[in-house]
Amino acid sequence: MSRLLRRLLPGSARLRPVTTRLGLGAAVLAMVAAVAATTPGSAQAATSEGLACDTSPTNSFTLTADDGYISTPDGNSIYTWSYADEAQRSFQFPGPVLCVDSGAPVTVVLHNHLPEATSIIFPGQRAVRADGRPAAPQFATDAQGDPTTTMTSMVQSADALSGATPGEVTYTFTAGSPGTYLYKSGTDADKQDQMGLYGALIVRPAGHAGQLTGRGDSAFDPAHEYLFLLSEVDPDLHLAVERHQAVDWAGYRARYFLINGRSMPDTLAPNNAPWLPNQPYGAMVHIKPYDPARPVENAIRYLNAGTHNYPFHPHGSDERVVTTDGQALQGAGGEDLSYSKYDLDVAPGQSLDVVFHWQDAEGWTIGANGQPTHQIPTQIPAITDQLLVGSDTWFSQSPYLGQKNAVPTYITDNNACGEYYHIAHSHALQEATNYGATFGGMMTLYRIDPPAGCPGN
Repeated sequence: MSRLLRRLLPGSARLRPVTTRLGLGAAVLAMVAAVAATTPGSAQAATSEGLACDTSPTNSFTLTADDGYISTPDGNSIYTWSYADEAQRSFQFPGPVLCVDSGAPVTVVLHNHLPEATSIIFPGQRAVRADGRPAAPQFATDAQGDPTTTMTSMVQSADALSGATPGEVTYTFTAGSPGTYLYKSGTDADKQDQMGLYGALIVRPAGHAGQLTGRGDSAFDPAHEYLFLLSEVDPDLHLAVERHQAVDWAGYRARYFLINGRSMPDTLAPNNAPWLPNQPYGAMVHIKPYDPARPVENAIRYLNAGTHNYPFHPHGSDERVVTTDGQALQGAGGEDLSYSKYDLDVAPGQSLDVVFHWQDAEGWTIGANGQPTHQIPTQIPAITDQLLVGSDTWFSQSPYLGQKNAVPTYITDNNACGEYYHIAHSHALQEATNYGATFGGMMTLYRIDPPAGCPGN
């Protein structure tokens, strides 16, 4: 549907879900044909997983605040604001992931195509300037000695000028300590953040590729780095903004819960999936078991752009938190203060950078003769998770990693080579829904391939 047609039908954001009552796993089946075409075993998915960075040799980026529509797995279409990459000249949600090195001078030029003034703030970055002036409240005293606050161009920047060139402002700062940060609206923040004006800024340790910090114990495999930008949407609020109506904050109720701008099962689709043109970032984690001969960690960057704590809960393994809000967890003497946790409680505006691996602790493996090396266990977590993931479609019919048994003819088979799948989701279970329909929302999968890998990967 074209943008013009959507504007002629502004009620599109009020569509009720097509799948209002789904059995466990049925939400996955609704998208199974599309995912099967780009299942993680395919060449396309293998080259379109993980963190997708916008980089620049001069650390200069141009963003445009614009509007468009995002899709939800239940058939809804929601009017949204976001920051678009000016070079791409297309709306996307969330904003581009900007990746720079610590200590580098950064320039971000903002254009505005929205119907009201907007701006960007960069929490965690110091000495940010907007058009050369401090882009933060300036505290002073008046002639009587009373405290006053003067706002600079942070708020007035990038005004939408009717019939004229859109507003523009240039932000400059020096990238701070390594970590993951939000960039977001600094104007009418409650409304503009909810409408989608936010993105991720990733600061890497200069000269230490493949580390979350400058510490060797934060090392990870750059091919297995992921971003989980967590947020929520109240479609009725978005509809009110689309219709130029007053926002009813007393009636605020989030109905969709997102990872990287998508809800489950769209979170499983690869980056730049063609059926999600405005939501470019996937959230499936794709790894191999821990190998003592090559003990390489995997990394996930958690970032909360929502209104409350999200208790995110990955099945299958703990994760070791090494930075919080861009600060390495270490003592005054440099001692390691990182910690392992099974349920990560990510607060609004907070980031947690973690490393982790998945280990086959029980040693249920296949021997050289192709047979299990142990007696078949009566119960292992992998079986439980595979059945949760979607009525057997992702389960190899074998409890052994790397072994695939005959699959019933009445199911769609999404298991490529006996790999495991573990669920990762918000443990506030109402957030694992799409407008109340279970097994959706803030949820994704961790895929664990057998040590030898999968054909085609």
